[in-house]
Amino acid sequence: MALSMHKESLNNKQMDSSKYVRYTPEQVEALERVYNECPKPSSLRRQQLIRECPILSNIEPKQIKVWFQNRRCREKQRKEASRLQTVNRKLTAMNKLLMEENDRLQKQVSHLVYENGYMKQQLQTASVTTTDNNSCESVVVSGQHQQQQNPTPRHPQRDANNPAGLLTIAEETLAEFLSKATGTAVDWVQMIGMKPGPDSIGIVAVSRNCSGVAARACGLVSLEPTKVAEILKDRPSWYRDCRCIDVLSIIPTANGGTIELIYMQTYAPTTLAAARDFWTLRYTTSLEDGSLVICERSLTSSTGGPTGPPTTSFVRAEMLPSGFLIRPCDGGGSIIHIVDHVDLDVWSVPEVLRPLYESSKILAQKMTIAALRHIRQIAQETNGEIQYGGGRQPAVLRTFSQRLCRGFNDAVNGFVDDGWSLMGSDGVEDVTIMINSSPGKFFGSQYNTSMVPSFGGGVLCAKASMLLQSVPPALLVRFLREHRSEWADYGIDTYSAACLKPNPYTVPCARPSGFPSSQVILPLAHTVEHEEFLEVVRLEGQAFTPEDVALARDMYLLQLCSGIDENAVGACAQLVFAPIDESFADNAPLLPSGFRVIPLDSKPDGPGAARTLDLASTLEVGPGSNRSTGDGEPNSYNLRSVLTIAFQFTFENHLRDDVASMARQYVRSVVGSVQRVAMAIAPSRISPGLGPKSLPGSPEALTLARWICRSYRIHTGGELLRADSQSGDTLLKQLWNHSDAIMCCSLKTNASPVFTFANQAGLDMLETTLVALQDIMLDKILDEAGRKSLCAEFSKIMQQGFAHLPAGICVSSMGRPVSYEQAIVWKVVDDDNDDAANHCLGLMFVNWSFV
Repeated sequence: MALSMHKESLNNKQMDSSKYVRYTPEQVEALERVYNECPKPSSLRRQQLIRECPILSNIEPKQIKVWFQNRRCREKQRKEASRLQTVNRKLTAMNKLLMEENDRLQKQVSHLVYENGYMKQQLQTASVTTTDNNSCESVVVSGQHQQQQNPTPRHPQRDANNPAGLLTIAEETLAEFLSKATGTAVDWVQMIGMKPGPDSIGIVAVSRNCSGVAARACGLVSLEPTKVAEILKDRPSWYRDCRCIDVLSIIPTANGGTIELIYMQTYAPTTLAAARDFWTLRYTTSLEDGSLVICERSLTSSTGGPTGPPTTSFVRAEMLPSGFLIRPCDGGGSIIHIVDHVDLDVWSVPEVLRPLYESSKILAQKMTIAALRHIRQIAQETNGEIQYGGGRQPAVLRTFSQRLCRGFNDAVNGFVDDGWSLMGSDGVEDVTIMINSSPGKFFGSQYNTSMVPSFGGGVLCAKASMLLQSVPPALLVRFLREHRSEWADYGIDTYSAACLKPNPYTVPCARPSGFPSSQVILPLAHTVEHEEFLEVVRLEGQAFTPEDVALARDMYLLQLCSGIDENAVGACAQLVFAPIDESFADNAPLLPSGFRVIPLDSKPDGPGAARTLDLASTLEVGPGSNRSTGDGEPNSYNLRSVLTIAFQFTFENHLRDDVASMARQYVRSVVGSVQRVAMAIAPSRISPGLGPKSLPGSPEALTLARWICRSYRIHTGGELLRADSQSGDTLLKQLWNHSDAIMCCSLKTNASPVFTFANQAGLDMLETTLVALQDIMLDKILDEAGRKSLCAEFSKIMQQGFAHLPAGICVSSMGRPVSYEQAIVWKVVDDDNDDAANHCLGLMFVNWSFV
């Protein structure tokens, strides 16, 4: 009996299970239609489906639910399988790249071993055959010449009108380019931090011991070779220093390629050197394996070919064989090899700027990596991997970024053929004033004629360049971006914004510290690796005096920020902005101003390279002291950089001198503010034996340190510092160097506590400076649990004088989470008396660390 019931149960289960797979094609089609509209229908929707589709009437609702579950599972599996196939293709292609790179390195090692053996043999032969110093020196020099990389070949002059002569140059360029892209013609050294992988930008290397500067990169992109070639040939779209490129002649070749004669102008990055131009031959052809090649080199007297156009405002630079090798990748996409090799005529620039023109790392960042990043950006946008909010198309946002950069470069360079002319100075040459009253030349594509009054006017640019010592460019630009009120004058911003209105305000006076405005940064877009941000900045005006009421209104800036990654080697940092109106149309006129900081020396690899904003120099170095860079110290930070500042304003003719005076004063005030900020964030490298030179001249700091320590002892019964710390100087020094983060907050009725002081550990924890500390509120850094704990203990703090808060998490000014084991809060009073008036609130975060 039991056995028969068990068999019947099994038969019923088999019958039930068989119902799950017996769907007719019509039923599957009906279910698929619903799935496309709603992959996860509710119970009511499934019942409605059965009622609306008679062909599903014989299927139970539970079975319909299972069908949708299985369908979602199959869809997920298909997507995952597709993703894994894509990753596998990337890994296969990257493995191919790495194998080729390994083969190139092995050839390079064999070549160096051979050269080393040859040099040893020559030296031994020389020492045996003769002891004559001149003879020995001759042999050594001969060997060095044989070892020199990239010798410049001499060629007879080709006939400028003979395409066969140009084809010979093109073929030689192709061979030399390929020997650099895939061979051992250049001694390549991989850049630090560029790790290969399926999601990395690729393999990036720079030259060593070759003429000029060179950089090389290879990577994967999910675009077809022809599309990649089209993008790369449009150099102004990705090379921000390219002013213009003119193709003066196109000559087809018998093998289906093309030869182009090209004249290109590039911007100078600073006001301290002339711009460069190039006269080149570009050769586009296909290889037997289906690869596309775009190679290019300068036409000179040694290479032959026609003579390029003469120029007066530019220094002629030379492009050595460079270009792009684009190979089709199995399964779609392309493998790209990029080589940039130029000689920028370093001897024509001031000696202090020569590292800028001798750095292969800077070339790699500005050209080689920029090209690869641009292609990857377009590839991900094309494939839908990047979605931008606000309804803006990616191409429109890229155009805004290009216009901001181009407008700033135009202002920095001030080319005569754009209509710029130099205005007389006031006797001091620190700020250069240039004016442009030629809208026909100047407003062609970048600006808008509506920005200049119809009855006469133009654009005025005030600019300056300065050298900075021991200031990381990324940190300086990040500070300028996040703490605009530290350097900007709201009245000047209002005047700049008025160029968008028909009735501009009167010319303001540049005040040392115009009343502040809070800024809100609204992100628009960023590049794949977050090395560049496009954003809208809303300046919220606040009037503090009756005469400022007219200025107290919100304004908007379109802002481009790049190079704030501290780990990027050789990258310049830039902050460029332009006023916009509320409509923010796609063709909105832009008048860019801003800052550019370019490193002149290589970045150290020591731990000091990644330090956060640091104000130790304000306590350790007096205003008049000459701080040594500590050449003998292993941790000294000798980074130098050049800062270029340019601000543009529109003017009416009858107010030109007033605007020039205002602009000159404003740029000087901005320079002073930037110098103070730069001194503040320069990582300190003072030897331990030197005392804090500025402490005797800081009575307020000495008094506050005494109050902090004395109040801690009164309220907690313990010692904050060592008992032998009696003198004011020693007390302040120990407080400043205390390992725990010690801070003070204001105590005001009906106002959020604002930080007024922090020691070095406190500034490191908050990732800020003493200059910007007072912009940070206590409740903004504490998390919800920390705020609740503080509120619960506040009455105890006021009555008993102190309280202990449990371990928790807070947030730095940069948004990074910070953990701490314990926090101690106490009242800081004015003197020894217990009933003294409250001065501020002291806090100590014990054993803090970034999460």
